Amino acid sequence: MAKTDANKRTSSKKNAKPKEPNTVADAKKRESEPGFWQMTDDEVLLRSPDPADDYKASDSWRVFRIMGECVDGFDNLATITRGVSIFGSARTRETDPMYIAAREIGRLLAENGFEVITGGGPGIMEAGNRGAVDAGGVSVGCNIELPFEQAANPYQTKSLSFKYFFVRKTMFIKYSNAYVIFPGGFGTMDELFEALTLIQTKKIRNFPVVLFGSAYWKGLLSWISSTMLYERNISPEDMSLIYLTDSPQQTVEFIAECCSPPGS
Repeated sequence: MAKTDANKRTSSKKNAKPKEPNTVADAKKRESEPGFWQMTDDEVLLRSPDPADDYKASDSWRVFRIMGECVDGFDNLATITRGVSIFGSARTRETDPMYIAAREIGRLLAENGFEVITGGGPGIMEAGNRGAVDAGGVSVGCNIELPFEQAANPYQTKSLSFKYFFVRKTMFIKYSNAYVIFPGGFGTMDELFEALTLIQTKKIRNFPVVLFGSAYWKGLLSWISSTMLYERNISPEDMSLIYLTDSPQQTVEFIAECCSPPGS
């Protein structure tokens, strides 16, 4: 059939992007539509209130769901006393040297009596969990609800799923004794700078932060020292909050030394 203006208009309507919902209630009604962006609980929580939303969609009602997620996380992670969280890109492939190093660190941590905690997804998270399982250790995955589902990796002895990012982030901090930060994107940076802020403000203490992969991090560290420190937005001693290495063995030795009981 020949293409006409009428045919083109019909086709463009069929492939048109779904109209943005006006309210949370409208979004919930339409979330089963093909191609429609799935609205997560986090997005609902962080969205400004709308007069058309009823009470059960209100922030006051939502507090109970948040409280339940906190209680569930605390109950399930109560036995984690020597946790170490490993962060990094979900896009890192199995053949990547960073994946191999993260797996090795997970194994070494488990062999030294630490429980490995990750975001539960693919890439560096999978590698850390996999290494812990290789050594027969505790391997924890704290997954997060996303608009396009992130599948949990299969190398977990304890798997949790969270709807709210800030609840999940609280679990990472509360049940970790240290962070190992591999090359990653915005989410990895978020975890890094949240930890540094909490240490700097004395909300958490004796909490080692390891940056793994000097080639990846050297630009950021150079900017921090040449700009942030130079402008006196941080103190010289703040630079000592970060330990940079390319060695899995040094990573675990540093964490073990920092996390050893006093006098041991």
